[in-house]
Amino acid sequence: MDACEVLIVGGGPAGSTCARRLRQAGLDVLLMDSRLFPRDKPCAGWITPAVLETLEIDRDDYRQGRVFQDIRGFRTAVMQGAELVTRYDRSVSYGIRRCEFDHYLLQRSAVRQILGEPVAVLERKNGNWIVNGHITAQLVVGAGGHSCPVARLLGAKIGAEQVIVAQSAEFAMAVERESMDNIQSDTPELFFSRDLKGYGWIFRKGAFLNVGFGRMDRIDFGRHMSEFRAFLEKRRVVAPGSAVKYQGHAYLAYQRQGGRRVVSDGVLLIGDSAGLAHPYSGEGILPAIESALLAAQTILAAKGDYRRHNLEPYLLRLAGRYGGGGRAIPLPIPSGLIDAVGAKLFSSRLFVRNVVLQRWFLHNNQEALTWESGLGKHH
Repeated sequence: MDACEVLIVGGGPAGSTCARRLRQAGLDVLLMDSRLFPRDKPCAGWITPAVLETLEIDRDDYRQGRVFQDIRGFRTAVMQGAELVTRYDRSVSYGIRRCEFDHYLLQRSAVRQILGEPVAVLERKNGNWIVNGHITAQLVVGAGGHSCPVARLLGAKIGAEQVIVAQSAEFAMAVERESMDNIQSDTPELFFSRDLKGYGWIFRKGAFLNVGFGRMDRIDFGRHMSEFRAFLEKRRVVAPGSAVKYQGHAYLAYQRQGGRRVVSDGVLLIGDSAGLAHPYSGEGILPAIESALLAAQTILAAKGDYRRHNLEPYLLRLAGRYGGGGRAIPLPIPSGLIDAVGAKLFSSRLFVRNVVLQRWFLHNNQEALTWESGLGKHH
């Protein structure tokens, strides 16, 4: 038997961050993931300075041998509408490749790992968990993304929830040579649907290009995605009939996570498995790592007694960070008029800079959540 105190299921940013903090506090932690690392992960792949601060990553160290693209502006528009370029006098975000970023965090966690093995059987016996017949744990932390098997254990109805859906592709620029001269590396491009329920992105990271499209629901997604691919061809970002392969993924925004339970006796969910993505941008890395720290704080405070009532303070910590009723930022117009005035809103430099970019994508309305600033000291 592989015995541990805490088993973390999922080796992404949430899982590796939680594992690292618990190991540093002296707990016996084992992390398992169904994939071998490094592995591809569908994602636009950019992070804010708050992510670096929360994870305590040194920029210069991370740049060594990895993609780390400074972002100093954004090109934005409603699809087919007038385009605005917003510039900053500093780097406001950074482009990364998830295959590199996730592998870096997992290695840095320095915890015991079982990779390449999915969770097939999860049983509760005598107050402990038995996983796949050979792993025992007092506490299981689900960090396996939207379809995490631990979330299923807690009753998540995968496939029946109202989710954000997206498709994205990342490839070497040599595959699409023509796009080299059309896209600025430090200026990601964001193109919103007229109903503001989705957006596409074009993001060059040095020698790599990342493109994708996401919507706030599944309704007619295939048509929206086809229209965006035609839009990319029209802009000569990708060639007609390109062999670029898109990967799909889905996730829950925090304001919609409603029925998904995130704690029970001996079990707790973090990151996308808990449904914490930002409702407008769909950004999930920052809430994933923040929830990992909040979970670690809760786990340490439980002092080995992982019954539900000792884990429920995690729910209060999530609500305190993101708001009990969700964290969507109201648009300054009635929702029924969005179709009619969306293009006009996105022609306003004030709206784009202060709402779309500062709040939806850069999250400048919140201070970074860090362990060293005192998070780990309050039990």
